[in-house]
This record gives sequence, structure tokens and C-alpha cells, in this order.
Amino acid sequence: MTGRELDEILTHSWPIVVRRVMADGSDEWLQGFVRSIARHGKRPSWRPSQKQEQIMRRLVSELGTATERDVELIER
Repeated sequence: MTGRELDEILTHSWPIVVRRVMADGSDEWLQGFVRSIARHGKRPSWRPSQKQEQIMRRLVSELGTATERDVELIER
């Protein structure tokens, strides 16, 4: 993963992933993982391990780009 790819994921997709994982609340390990990546991602010198990168890419592809399922409109 290049530095640019990492920056794009952490800036654009990761906040969405974190919100969706935390809202689901069913997998404590996954919640800890996404929080850990968000925390480590603030350090400029941090780079994910290969395993972290694989999990991050999978989560972004599954959760970071999907449309919101339970959107409730303010006006009907």
C-alpha cells in the first residue's frame, strides 16, 4: 500500500467503516481493530502490516463504499 493509498483510505473511507462497525456492535474484535487503525493512522510514520492491510482493504470494499441501508429522511 502506497502512502497515498493509505492517506486516501484513512481520510475518505475509514471513517465510514468505523461508523458502520461501531453501529453494528456485534464483533468486539472488529471494533477494536477499526479503532486501533484509526488511532495509529494519525501518526505520520505508521504503516499497516500486511495482515492489517488485507483486513483494511476487505473492510473498505465491504463497508466503505456501500450505500447507507437505514437512511431515514427528515421530510417525507
